[in-house]
Amino acid sequence: MKFKKQDILTALKTITVPGAGENMVDSGAVTNVLTFGDEVIVDITINNPALQARKKTESEIARVIKEQVSATATVKINLKIDAPAPSATNEIKGKAIPGIKNIVAIASGKGGVGKSTVTANIAVTLSKMGFKVGILDADIYGPSTPIMFDVVSERPLSVNIDGKSKMKPVENYGVKILSIGFFTKPDQAVIWRGPMAAKALNQMIFDAAWGDIDFLLLDLPPGTGDIHLSIMQSLPITGAVVVSTPQTVALADAKKGVAMFQQESINVPVLGIVENMAYFTPEELPDNKYYIFGKEGAKHLAEDLDVRLLGEIPLVQSIREAGDVGRPAALQEGTALEKAFEDLTKNVVEETVRRNNNLPATEAIKITTMAGCSAVKN
Repeated sequence: MKFKKQDILTALKTITVPGAGENMVDSGAVTNVLTFGDEVIVDITINNPALQARKKTESEIARVIKEQVSATATVKINLKIDAPAPSATNEIKGKAIPGIKNIVAIASGKGGVGKSTVTANIAVTLSKMGFKVGILDADIYGPSTPIMFDVVSERPLSVNIDGKSKMKPVENYGVKILSIGFFTKPDQAVIWRGPMAAKALNQMIFDAAWGDIDFLLLDLPPGTGDIHLSIMQSLPITGAVVVSTPQTVALADAKKGVAMFQQESINVPVLGIVENMAYFTPEELPDNKYYIFGKEGAKHLAEDLDVRLLGEIPLVQSIREAGDVGRPAALQEGTALEKAFEDLTKNVVEETVRRNNNLPATEAIKITTMAGCSAVKN
């Protein structure tokens, strides 16, 4: 029995090259296909030298040919490794994602300032305003978005988009979500080195079926480190929002976060600063404000750095409770919290529009391991 080469190529197109967002035929990994009677010979070149990657590739090829072409086929695979030579740069080619209009990174100089809470509430407020919204939970080591959206038990489904296998984000409250938390157990610690974390992020970015999105919010890890650089290498970021509390130690770290984005070699526009836990108002004394962590610290920092203070979010118990039960506080209609997050989100939208009107598109960057940073076009 002689098999048609086109049938074999069609079968191979159902296998996606990990991390590349393309199947192995369109990516050029399959270099030749030959048939002799019941024998099928596939020549393929991959750039991952790991034994596990080679075995997985070979087994996937054999499986799809037997399932989609003929169960009696004898499959022979000639696999060649074409690993790139080590380079002084750790470059990931940055490229825009079709259908996504704005990518806003939400960062904090230190942990515990409520960055993920602010991200979740901006996202649901944008959705209520009629925007199409997504969250990429890039906080690899402490993913909390699934809890805040009550989707801990959900898992992204696999969908076929133009012959390519993609992850379908989980959705709740009108917000599409992808998080490393969907792929790990609740009590499992993520102990990864930088390159492995970057690879996982790349797959969630480029192997996902985001569809049309007005705002993709990136919930970054605290600090200024490897994950931040990997994200900015991978994507052209529209702008960044930095979250801080009013206390001096948090403001010092927030200042470093702003400085990271404003480096000449990175040059991501900072849309502004959010002051979280700005003041405490007891339920029984609604007209009183107690400045537990200091007063107007983020406002003064924004003035010093010549960026906008986007909003002041009070320290209210119901914000924490809402996040814990998976229903962000901005969904509480008619409350002061809804108004606070609405004002904040309107300011984020205003600054994004102003940034898009007045500045050129942000470029992805490349990071050299020794000499710092230099810009590279998409």
